[in-house]
Amino acid sequence: MIDDICAYLHNYFDDNQPKYFGEIVISNGALSDFGDKLQTNQYFRIVGSVFNDGVYKYPATGLKDETFKDGAVWAMALPPAFLDLVKDIQDWQSKYGTADSSALSPFTSESFGGYSYSKSSGGTSGNASSNPNSWQGAFASRLARWRKL
Repeated sequence: MIDDICAYLHNYFDDNQPKYFGEIVISNGALSDFGDKLQTNQYFRIVGSVFNDGVYKYPATGLKDETFKDGAVWAMALPPAFLDLVKDIQDWQSKYGTADSSALSPFTSESFGGYSYSKSSGGTSGNASSNPNSWQGAFASRLARWRKL
């Protein structure tokens, strides 16, 4: 989910953080030769991989073994308030994120027996960032402080 949120924000919190380019080796399910470059529990992003692109917490395990020549590992500095927001979004997503969720009707309007209602579909644009029925819309005000254009 962190990768999805960072991609949505166009912000991987990598300003003033080291980026390592070149041949990247993932062996025995772990990133090789980064013990002196990343701190324990630090988030990082793998770029240029066939199997492992994404955001992980160091030391990541369970990665798919591969060697890629033109890859990169970006160290990240995620603020605690952002990680709290990620947790809130994950909780919201698990409760409301599916159309079959009993807590969130997939219908935008209903009418029966002389009664009808309509709920907002996110304004006229209908895009995800204005749709209150998506995590992007539900958390738009809290996400805004970290968004990069």
